[in-house]
Amino acid sequence: MSDGTPAVEGRSNGRFILASLVSSRFATQPPAILTGLLLIDIGETFGCSVGVMGQMRTLSAIVTFIFALLMGALSVRFSHKSLLTTGLSFFCVSALVCSIAPSYASMLVAYSLSGLGLGMVAPMVTTLVASYFPLERRARAIGLIMAGAALSAVVGAPIIGFIAGLWGWRIAFIGFVLPISLLSLLLAMKILPSAVGGQQVGMSGGRYFTGFKAVFSNGSAVACLVAEMLRVSGFIVFYIYSASFLRQRFLMSTGFTSLFFPLTALCYTLGSFVSGRLVGSFGRKPVTVAAIILSGVSTISFILSPSLWLALMLNLMGCLFAGINSSAAQSLNLEQVPEFRGAMMSMSTAAMNLGEAIGAGMGGLALLLFGYEALGISLGAMAIAAATIYHLLTTDPTRV
Repeated sequence: MSDGTPAVEGRSNGRFILASLVSSRFATQPPAILTGLLLIDIGETFGCSVGVMGQMRTLSAIVTFIFALLMGALSVRFSHKSLLTTGLSFFCVSALVCSIAPSYASMLVAYSLSGLGLGMVAPMVTTLVASYFPLERRARAIGLIMAGAALSAVVGAPIIGFIAGLWGWRIAFIGFVLPISLLSLLLAMKILPSAVGGQQVGMSGGRYFTGFKAVFSNGSAVACLVAEMLRVSGFIVFYIYSASFLRQRFLMSTGFTSLFFPLTALCYTLGSFVSGRLVGSFGRKPVTVAAIILSGVSTISFILSPSLWLALMLNLMGCLFAGINSSAAQSLNLEQVPEFRGAMMSMSTAAMNLGEAIGAGMGGLALLLFGYEALGISLGAMAIAAATIYHLLTTDPTRV
């Protein structure tokens, strides 16, 4: 290996390990899918409005952001595999407690445990790619992992809806979220090699903030974090506001909307899947920059579209480019500080969550004050700003 990182022996073992990492990332999505689909039902159980009940998502995002930052320190001291399995355990506990939560307050606490788990699992999955796979296979592995995460919406939404329709939202937690989390935990414990991880640096010194110092002393790494935040903010138009835009601007029916949006998830999945091949042909940085620009242009064009069918096409294109740039950006971020990948990817996860919060907040304010045009232009411009930072201020250490 060119960077001295240990890799697994044999293609068969590599496939099993990759499947386990895909499963781990897949397991992070069902809680958000369930609450997105069944927030009204959960609110009715506790006598809360949708707006009030939705604050469990807000609290969970805050917990994810805080714990992702904390992981930057913990990843220096503890095994990356142990941190991953601990995070998956929190998803199991969260699903179980959510299913029996007796009150609104207990539901807030129970669901926030999934945010804690996300803050651990997301950065460790990507970090372990560098531990288990050689440089030339990492981009493709990350693409498959991100595709697996996106595919969970396509697979999970109808299953969750079916279970909840028959037995209610509590059983959906027990019948889908918990088994997926538990299966992913068991696979990680059984398949992932224990000897490979993040112990080499941390176990010798126990200096928890060494990783932070290494990241912040690297100008390219800091630029990647800022650009990552802006990149995610730019995607918020498609992630949060596109359904409302299509329904209000073009009077698209709720039924047609529910049929169309699995296609956007499939486009994102396809983009993540092909990202690794594009990176292999053109490089991490060029693919990241180009795909973010195309995503930003698609965002602005989508909002300014004069017709429904053009808007639908631009929505699908924007999600495709977002899937490409998400995986490519993660591949580029991963290589910034090779000695402290755990810290870098933990901070990258924090930057992504901060970007989601900023994009949602700024987008909502722009929409409230000036309408959808301001929403699309402002967030699309943030994506283009992210591409500019990646282009001008970051380097790909594997190409230097």
